[in-house]
Amino acid sequence: MADSGTIPTWHKDTIRENAMGPAHSPVWRHLIGLVPERDLTAHAVLDFGCNQGGFLRMLHAMRPFRFGLGVDIAADSVARAEALKGDLPLEYALTSALPDYPGRFDTAFSHEVIYLVPDIAGHARALHAALRPGGVYYAVTGCHTGSRLWPKWRDVIGGMTNVQVQDRAVDDYAEAFRAAGFDVGYRRFGFEGFVPFAGPSPYYDTADDRLYYLAEAKTVFRLVRRGH
Repeated sequence: MADSGTIPTWHKDTIRENAMGPAHSPVWRHLIGLVPERDLTAHAVLDFGCNQGGFLRMLHAMRPFRFGLGVDIAADSVARAEALKGDLPLEYALTSALPDYPGRFDTAFSHEVIYLVPDIAGHARALHAALRPGGVYYAVTGCHTGSRLWPKWRDVIGGMTNVQVQDRAVDDYAEAFRAAGFDVGYRRFGFEGFVPFAGPSPYYDTADDRLYYLAEAKTVFRLVRRGH
């Protein structure tokens, strides 16, 4: 997420933008299944980089929570999220900063967003401030220099999106969050569902590339806020 102004959408192509939610649904479902906190009924939840709001809607359907806030810098996407929320306890904000939410959240998520953050140390400090002590941030990305797909993806994503990608290793993320005051744990995403065969794409040259990315390259950070 960029901190200098807003954009209309993440994708330059509106069709691709609208397809992101349905495409990510099986992945989001798997992520929710990895979260050990089963009862979120008393939790305030933050989704950083919410796009059109699909993740929070799915999370509430699977594990209801008290309140959810989605933030994003894509104006059209935030407007779409607001239109789709119905009577769910959700709000959406057009911002990438979190100065007005000190200690408000019990749990936070981001999915394939942190590789777009220009200032990862600043992002880590902001999320630390937004969470209550003991609060947990789940940050997911497979876009890192340890992925065999990254040399190609860096150029592909950079050409398709309105946001600049960043070159970082898993260690860079882990160190930034540890320095900000988090206890850092991480694991492979380990997607176990069946992956639909779709043939070559701009991202994947082979069927094996898809399996590799979802099972091995994609990394889940579990970041627990230290402090009082």
